[in-house]
Amino acid sequence: MKKKKNKKRSQFGEVWHRLKKNKIAVASLIILILIFLTSALAPVLAPYNYDQEDFNASFAKPSKEHLLGTDRLGRDILSRLLYGSQQSLKIGIYSTAFAAVAGILLGALAGYYGGRIDNLIMRFLDIYQGIPMFLLCVTLAAVLGPSLRNAIIAIAISSVPGYARMMRASILTVGEMEYIEAARAINATDKRIILKHIIPNAISPLIVMITMSMGSSVLAGAGMSFIGLGVQAPIPEWGAMISDARSFLRGHGELALYPGICVIITVLAFNLLGDGLRDALDPRLKN
Repeated sequence: MKKKKNKKRSQFGEVWHRLKKNKIAVASLIILILIFLTSALAPVLAPYNYDQEDFNASFAKPSKEHLLGTDRLGRDILSRLLYGSQQSLKIGIYSTAFAAVAGILLGALAGYYGGRIDNLIMRFLDIYQGIPMFLLCVTLAAVLGPSLRNAIIAIAISSVPGYARMMRASILTVGEMEYIEAARAINATDKRIILKHIIPNAISPLIVMITMSMGSSVLAGAGMSFIGLGVQAPIPEWGAMISDARSFLRGHGELALYPGICVIITVLAFNLLGDGLRDALDPRLKN
Protein backbone atom coordinates (compact mmCIF):
# COMPACT_ATOMS: atom_id res chain seq x y z
CA MET A 1 0.00 0.00 0.00
CA LYS A 2 1.21 3.46 -0.86
CA LYS A 3 1.57 5.80 2.02
CA LYS A 4 -0.03 9.18 1.64
CA LYS A 5 2.39 12.02 1.94
CA ASN A 6 1.15 14.72 4.27
CA LYS A 7 2.90 17.77 3.01
CA LYS A 8 2.94 20.54 5.52
CA ARG A 9 1.86 23.84 4.00
CA SER A 10 3.97 26.94 4.33
CA GLN A 11 2.54 29.85 6.26
CA PHE A 12 1.61 31.58 3.00
CA GLY A 13 0.04 28.37 1.70
CA GLU A 14 -2.02 27.99 4.86
CA VAL A 15 -3.31 31.56 4.61
CA TRP A 16 -4.11 31.14 0.91
CA HIS A 17 -5.91 27.84 1.62
CA ARG A 18 -8.21 29.55 4.12
CA LEU A 19 -8.65 32.65 1.94
CA LYS A 20 -9.83 30.53 -1.00
CA LYS A 21 -12.77 29.34 1.07
CA ASN A 22 -14.07 32.92 1.22
CA LYS A 23 -15.63 33.39 -2.22
CA ILE A 24 -16.36 37.08 -1.65
CA ALA A 25 -12.73 37.78 -0.77
CA VAL A 26 -11.49 35.84 -3.80
CA ALA A 27 -13.92 37.71 -6.06
CA SER A 28 -12.66 40.99 -4.57
CA LEU A 29 -9.07 39.94 -5.22
CA ILE A 30 -9.89 39.14 -8.85
CA ILE A 31 -11.63 42.51 -9.27
CA LEU A 32 -8.60 44.33 -7.81
CA ILE A 33 -6.23 42.41 -10.10
CA LEU A 34 -8.36 43.43 -13.09
CA ILE A 35 -8.38 47.06 -11.92
CA PHE A 36 -4.58 47.05 -11.55
CA LEU A 37 -4.15 45.42 -14.97
CA THR A 38 -6.44 47.88 -16.75
CA SER A 39 -4.63 50.72 -14.98
CA ALA A 40 -1.20 49.45 -16.06
CA LEU A 41 -2.43 48.85 -19.62
CA ALA A 42 -4.39 52.10 -19.90
CA PRO A 43 -2.21 53.48 -22.75
CA VAL A 44 -2.92 50.28 -24.71
CA LEU A 45 -6.60 49.78 -23.81
CA ALA A 46 -7.76 53.42 -24.01
CA PRO A 47 -9.18 54.21 -27.48
CA TYR A 48 -8.09 57.86 -27.19
CA ASN A 49 -5.63 59.96 -25.24
CA TYR A 50 -7.12 61.33 -22.02
CA ASP A 51 -6.81 64.98 -23.13
CA GLN A 52 -7.87 64.55 -26.78
CA GLU A 53 -10.69 67.04 -27.38
CA ASP A 54 -13.39 67.07 -30.05
CA PHE A 55 -15.75 70.02 -29.61
CA ASN A 56 -18.01 68.65 -32.34
CA ALA A 57 -18.70 65.62 -30.15
CA SER A 58 -19.41 67.36 -26.81
CA PHE A 59 -21.73 65.34 -24.55
CA ALA A 60 -21.95 62.59 -27.16
CA LYS A 61 -24.05 59.59 -26.24
CA PRO A 62 -22.49 56.11 -26.02
CA SER A 63 -21.62 54.81 -29.48
CA LYS A 64 -19.08 52.68 -31.34
CA GLU A 65 -16.66 55.62 -31.40
CA HIS A 66 -17.16 56.47 -27.73
CA LEU A 67 -18.40 53.48 -25.71
CA LEU A 68 -19.32 55.59 -22.65
CA GLY A 69 -19.84 58.90 -24.45
CA THR A 70 -17.86 62.13 -24.08
CA ASP A 71 -17.69 65.07 -21.68
CA ARG A 72 -18.24 68.79 -22.27
CA LEU A 73 -14.94 69.09 -24.15
CA GLY A 74 -15.56 66.04 -26.30
CA ARG A 75 -13.06 63.90 -24.39
CA ASP A 76 -13.71 60.15 -24.36
CA ILE A 77 -15.06 59.10 -20.95
CA LEU A 78 -13.79 55.51 -21.11
CA SER A 79 -10.25 56.67 -21.87
CA ARG A 80 -10.32 59.15 -19.00
CA LEU A 81 -11.61 56.48 -16.60
CA LEU A 82 -8.77 54.14 -17.56
CA TYR A 83 -6.11 56.81 -17.20
CA GLY A 84 -7.81 58.13 -14.05
CA SER A 85 -7.44 54.73 -12.39
CA GLN A 86 -3.66 55.22 -12.50
CA GLN A 87 -3.85 58.38 -10.41
CA SER A 88 -6.37 56.97 -7.92
CA LEU A 89 -4.34 53.80 -7.39
CA LYS A 90 -1.12 55.78 -7.03
CA ILE A 91 -2.70 57.76 -4.21
CA GLY A 92 -3.95 54.60 -2.50
CA ILE A 93 -0.72 52.60 -2.81
CA TYR A 94 1.91 55.26 -2.16
CA SER A 95 0.15 57.00 0.73
CA THR A 96 -0.59 53.67 2.42
CA ALA A 97 3.00 52.47 1.94
CA PHE A 98 4.54 55.63 3.41
CA ALA A 99 2.10 55.73 6.32
CA ALA A 100 2.59 52.02 7.08
CA VAL A 101 6.41 52.24 7.15
CA ALA A 102 6.42 55.32 9.40
CA GLY A 103 3.66 54.00 11.68
CA ILE A 104 5.21 50.53 12.03
CA LEU A 105 8.58 51.99 13.01
CA LEU A 106 7.04 54.40 15.54
CA GLY A 107 4.84 51.68 17.02
CA ALA A 108 7.77 49.27 17.19
CA LEU A 109 9.88 51.79 19.09
CA ALA A 110 7.05 52.63 21.48
CA GLY A 111 6.09 49.02 22.16
CA TYR A 112 9.62 47.64 22.47
CA TYR A 113 11.25 50.28 24.65
CA GLY A 114 8.21 51.42 26.65
CA GLY A 115 8.67 53.96 29.44
CA ARG A 116 9.38 57.54 28.44
CA ILE A 117 9.77 56.76 24.74
CA ASP A 118 6.39 55.03 24.72
CA ASN A 119 4.70 57.91 26.60
CA LEU A 120 6.29 60.54 24.38
CA ILE A 121 5.25 58.85 21.13
CA MET A 122 1.76 57.92 22.31
CA ARG A 123 0.96 61.35 23.75
CA PHE A 124 2.12 62.95 20.51
CA LEU A 125 -0.17 60.62 18.56
CA ASP A 126 -3.06 61.41 20.93
CA ILE A 127 -2.76 65.08 19.99
CA TYR A 128 -2.27 64.11 16.36
CA GLN A 129 -5.46 62.04 16.26
CA GLY A 130 -7.47 64.85 17.85
CA ILE A 131 -7.56 66.45 14.40
CA PRO A 132 -10.08 64.84 12.00
CA MET A 133 -8.25 62.96 9.24
CA PHE A 134 -9.82 64.69 6.26
CA LEU A 135 -9.41 68.12 7.84
CA LEU A 136 -5.73 67.38 8.40
CA CYS A 137 -5.39 66.18 4.78
CA VAL A 138 -7.02 69.34 3.44
CA THR A 139 -4.89 71.59 5.66
CA LEU A 140 -1.63 69.89 4.67
CA ALA A 141 -2.53 69.85 0.97
CA ALA A 142 -3.51 73.53 1.10
CA VAL A 143 -0.17 74.42 2.74
CA LEU A 144 1.93 72.25 0.41
CA GLY A 145 -0.04 73.17 -2.71
CA PRO A 146 -2.49 71.15 -4.84
CA SER A 147 -0.82 68.26 -6.67
CA LEU A 148 -0.76 64.47 -6.77
CA ARG A 149 2.48 64.27 -4.78
CA ASN A 150 1.27 66.62 -2.04
CA ALA A 151 -2.06 64.80 -1.80
CA ILE A 152 -0.15 61.54 -1.23
CA ILE A 153 2.01 63.18 1.44
CA ALA A 154 -1.01 64.69 3.21
CA ILE A 155 -2.95 61.41 3.28
CA ALA A 156 0.13 59.46 4.40
CA ILE A 157 0.91 61.84 7.28
CA SER A 158 -2.69 61.78 8.51
CA SER A 159 -2.75 57.94 8.47
CA VAL A 160 0.39 57.26 10.52
CA PRO A 161 -1.20 57.13 14.04
CA GLY A 162 -3.45 54.18 13.23
CA TYR A 163 -0.52 52.01 12.15
CA ALA A 164 1.61 53.08 15.11
CA ARG A 165 -1.10 52.13 17.62
CA MET A 166 -1.79 48.81 15.93
CA MET A 167 1.93 47.95 15.84
CA ARG A 168 2.43 48.92 19.48
CA ALA A 169 -0.48 46.73 20.57
CA SER A 170 0.88 43.76 18.61
CA ILE A 171 4.39 44.21 20.00
CA LEU A 172 3.14 44.34 23.60
CA THR A 173 1.73 40.87 22.95
CA VAL A 174 4.67 39.46 21.00
CA GLY A 175 7.39 41.08 23.13
CA GLU A 176 6.95 38.64 26.02
CA MET A 177 7.28 35.50 23.87
CA GLU A 178 10.06 32.99 24.58
CA TYR A 179 11.88 33.53 21.28
CA ILE A 180 12.27 37.23 22.12
CA GLU A 181 13.76 36.33 25.49
CA ALA A 182 16.08 33.88 23.73
CA ALA A 183 17.22 36.60 21.30
CA ARG A 184 17.98 38.91 24.24
CA ALA A 185 19.85 36.10 26.00
CA ILE A 186 22.30 35.73 23.10
CA ASN A 187 22.88 39.50 23.13
CA ALA A 188 21.10 40.25 19.85
CA THR A 189 20.94 43.98 19.19
CA ASP A 190 17.68 45.86 19.67
CA LYS A 191 17.64 46.66 15.94
CA ARG A 192 17.89 42.97 15.03
CA ILE A 193 15.26 41.91 17.56
CA ILE A 194 12.80 44.53 16.29
CA LEU A 195 13.39 44.02 12.55
CA LYS A 196 13.99 40.26 12.46
CA HIS A 197 11.79 38.91 15.24
CA ILE A 198 9.16 41.32 16.54
CA ILE A 199 7.86 43.09 13.42
CA PRO A 200 7.53 39.92 11.25
CA ASN A 201 5.60 38.14 14.02
CA ALA A 202 3.37 41.13 14.78
CA ILE A 203 2.59 42.03 11.19
CA SER A 204 -0.58 39.97 10.59
CA PRO A 205 -3.09 42.55 11.91
CA LEU A 206 -1.26 45.25 9.96
CA ILE A 207 -1.66 43.36 6.67
CA VAL A 208 -5.42 43.59 7.10
CA MET A 209 -5.19 47.25 8.08
CA ILE A 210 -2.98 48.06 5.07
CA THR A 211 -5.42 46.38 2.69
CA MET A 212 -8.40 48.29 4.04
CA SER A 213 -6.44 51.54 4.25
CA MET A 214 -5.74 51.42 0.52
CA GLY A 215 -9.46 51.71 -0.09
CA SER A 216 -9.73 54.56 2.42
CA SER A 217 -6.81 56.34 0.77
CA VAL A 218 -8.38 56.01 -2.69
CA LEU A 219 -11.56 57.53 -1.26
CA ALA A 220 -9.63 60.32 0.51
CA GLY A 221 -7.69 61.05 -2.68
CA ALA A 222 -10.92 61.27 -4.68
CA GLY A 223 -12.32 63.66 -2.06
CA MET A 224 -9.26 65.90 -2.23
CA SER A 225 -9.32 65.97 -6.03
CA PHE A 226 -13.04 66.74 -5.87
CA ILE A 227 -12.35 69.95 -3.92
CA GLY A 228 -9.37 70.86 -6.11
CA LEU A 229 -6.50 69.89 -3.79
CA GLY A 230 -5.46 66.65 -5.48
CA VAL A 231 -4.72 65.77 -9.08
CA GLN A 232 -4.88 68.83 -11.32
CA ALA A 233 -6.39 69.19 -14.80
CA PRO A 234 -6.01 68.03 -17.49
CA ILE A 235 -4.79 64.80 -15.86
CA PRO A 236 -7.89 62.69 -15.09
CA GLU A 237 -8.66 61.25 -11.66
CA TRP A 238 -11.97 59.78 -10.54
CA GLY A 239 -12.68 62.41 -7.90
CA ALA A 240 -11.69 65.22 -10.26
CA MET A 241 -13.98 63.77 -12.95
CA ILE A 242 -16.90 63.83 -10.52
CA SER A 243 -16.06 67.45 -9.67
CA ASP A 244 -16.01 68.40 -13.38
CA ALA A 245 -19.46 66.87 -13.80
CA ARG A 246 -21.13 68.84 -10.97
CA SER A 247 -22.51 71.52 -13.26
CA PHE A 248 -24.10 69.00 -15.60
CA LEU A 249 -25.75 66.55 -13.20
CA ARG A 250 -29.31 67.21 -14.37
CA GLY A 251 -28.72 66.71 -18.06
CA HIS A 252 -25.66 64.46 -18.03
CA GLY A 253 -25.59 62.68 -14.70
CA GLU A 254 -23.65 59.77 -16.21
CA LEU A 255 -20.52 61.94 -16.25
CA ALA A 256 -20.42 61.69 -12.44
CA LEU A 257 -21.96 58.21 -12.28
CA TYR A 258 -19.16 56.37 -14.10
CA PRO A 259 -16.23 57.58 -11.96
CA GLY A 260 -18.40 57.28 -8.85
CA ILE A 261 -19.03 53.60 -9.61
CA CYS A 262 -15.28 53.08 -10.14
CA VAL A 263 -14.54 54.55 -6.70
CA ILE A 264 -17.26 52.47 -5.03
CA ILE A 265 -16.13 49.19 -6.63
CA THR A 266 -12.46 49.79 -5.81
CA VAL A 267 -13.04 50.80 -2.18
CA LEU A 268 -15.53 47.95 -1.63
CA ALA A 269 -13.13 45.39 -3.14
CA PHE A 270 -10.29 46.51 -0.83
CA ASN A 271 -12.58 46.35 2.22
CA LEU A 272 -13.99 42.91 1.39
CA LEU A 273 -10.52 41.54 0.67
CA GLY A 274 -9.36 42.96 4.01
CA ASP A 275 -12.21 41.17 5.77
CA GLY A 276 -11.21 37.92 4.08
CA LEU A 277 -7.56 38.36 5.01
CA ARG A 278 -8.51 39.04 8.62
CA ASP A 279 -10.28 35.68 8.81
CA ALA A 280 -7.50 33.87 6.92
CA LEU A 281 -4.73 35.28 9.11
CA ASP A 282 -6.53 34.52 12.38
CA PRO A 283 -4.84 31.37 13.76
CA ARG A 284 -7.94 30.56 15.80
CA LEU A 285 -9.72 29.71 12.55
CA LYS A 286 -7.27 26.96 11.55
CA ASN A 287 -8.88 23.63 10.76
